[in-house]
Amino acid sequence: MSEERKRINYAVACVSEFARKHNLSMKEAFQFLFEYEAIAFIKENYDIEHTLSFEDALDDMLIICEKNGGTLV
Repeated sequence: MSEERKRINYAVACVSEFARKHNLSMKEAFQFLFEYEAIAFIKENYDIEHTLSFEDALDDMLIICEKNGGTLV
């Protein structure tokens, strides 16, 4: 599997797990994570984030969203 494919699969898995954890649809999760820059964060920090547990990665994504004005109801 190519490096690019691994990164895409990881990002998709992160969005999926974030959606599940926060009771969102995949579309809602992606829109939230994209708008508040967590998708960019995951792309930029893949080398480190993919070595963490999904729970830690999801926590990091939420922190990034909150720092950029995102809140989950």
